[in-house]
Amino acid sequence: MSVIIAAHDEEAVIGRCLDALSPTVQGVRLQVIVSANGCTDATAEIARARGARVVERAESGKADALNAAESVAKGFPRVYLDADIVPPPGALRALAEALRTRPGVLATMPVRRVVTTGRPWPVRAYFRINQKLPVFRLGLFGRGLIVLSELGRARFQEFPALTADDLFLDAQFADAEKSEVETVVVEVESPRTTADLLRRLVRVRRGNTEMRRIAAAGGAAVRSADRWSWFRDVVLHDLRLAPDAVAYLAITVLAGVRARRSASDDWGRDASTRTPAPASPEEVSP
Repeated sequence: MSVIIAAHDEEAVIGRCLDALSPTVQGVRLQVIVSANGCTDATAEIARARGARVVERAESGKADALNAAESVAKGFPRVYLDADIVPPPGALRALAEALRTRPGVLATMPVRRVVTTGRPWPVRAYFRINQKLPVFRLGLFGRGLIVLSELGRARFQEFPALTADDLFLDAQFADAEKSEVETVVVEVESPRTTADLLRRLVRVRRGNTEMRRIAAAGGAAVRSADRWSWFRDVVLHDLRLAPDAVAYLAITVLAGVRARRSASDDWGRDASTRTPAPASPEEVSP
């Protein structure tokens, strides 16, 4: 298997990620490629010290970083991993096994567990709704870890210059060709503040707009937005979430307004999750 990590100034988190990719931890041999692009920190040095193949580029930009790593990747299944995600032991082996044993499946992904420890109430409220949306059981996005079979990778040539690379991958496959592996759970850090969450959602909205523009021009079909799923599929099934829904709706609407006004951002990531979180007794979302 080849693991591709597109990394831009990830020295605070990439060591933990790479340590989790040891063959003794994952139970499978891996070719680990870190595409360090536009880095001004010790990302490349940390990756080399842990035995990863490092591809260095002076320019930042995630799509180009992914494509540069693809040029030296040899193995399948092909793993796309964010530098701040720590795969649990045996995760990659289990995700690869699901590709082999589940008929018609070309892409696998873990269950995501959103960590909201120490975040303000609006962030926790937003993710109490967000984590229950059906789209996050079907889509490849929002997990930081995607595994494709060789046949699945053949669906496209290069990553286009888009903000939403995971949405691009999701658009290549029908829902029946994707499978969430219930035994593999990854922790995804939520933004530290409400402002950080808004900035992340603005980038997500812009990425969605880019993808739909490509789809309208004849590209792969993009999953349609279900603007009322939060109410129909979540709140109506648990009315105790009604106060959280107020925060969810307000943040979603505000992000949509800001997305129509914002300038572009090549990297499109939330930098707040690359810094240590303060200790707090607050919840971790289930």
